[in-house]
Amino acid sequence: MTVFHWIIPALWLLFLAYWAVSAIGVKRNLEATGWWKYGALRLSLVVLVIIAFSVPEVRRAVRLAQTHAGGLLTGAIGTVLVGLGVGLAIFARFYLGRNWGTPMSRKENPELITGGPYDFIRHPIYTGILLAMLGSTIGESVIFVVPLIPCVIYFIYSARREEEFMCRQFPQEYPAYRHRTKMFVPFVL
Repeated sequence: MTVFHWIIPALWLLFLAYWAVSAIGVKRNLEATGWWKYGALRLSLVVLVIIAFSVPEVRRAVRLAQTHAGGLLTGAIGTVLVGLGVGLAIFARFYLGRNWGTPMSRKENPELITGGPYDFIRHPIYTGILLAMLGSTIGESVIFVVPLIPCVIYFIYSARREEEFMCRQFPQEYPAYRHRTKMFVPFVL
């Protein structure tokens, strides 16, 4: 076991702690959101991951991949990716400030945030989380690929729904912002 197997979980704990603390004091929602719809989707993803781990072939493949996992180099690369991903997600969340909320929630006095990391990509929090998960897969365990795949699908779905919502909320500004930025990867995607 290398030091990277301690650093990667510590970075994830930092992320979770910041997320919990920064949720205090955000702007109030104007209306109740359909949390149950998104909760059901998230629960479905968790159930799919659990089912995947229940299949003996999947468990065997994960064990086999873990025995062939790399050493110091993959640990270092993974740790750097987790650090960059967690850092990007935290910076984006910090930059949103009190405007942060659950997807598609209407806030009082809404503002369209287009600076900081949002100057380059429209969904830096999703990008950061996915980058951190990819880093965890490389540096910690291939087991992270199991939640990574459904998270990619969910984040694409969620980003598209959020963009529809933002176009309705900011009909003049958001289409122009969307035209000049990329969804997840600066200058690429």
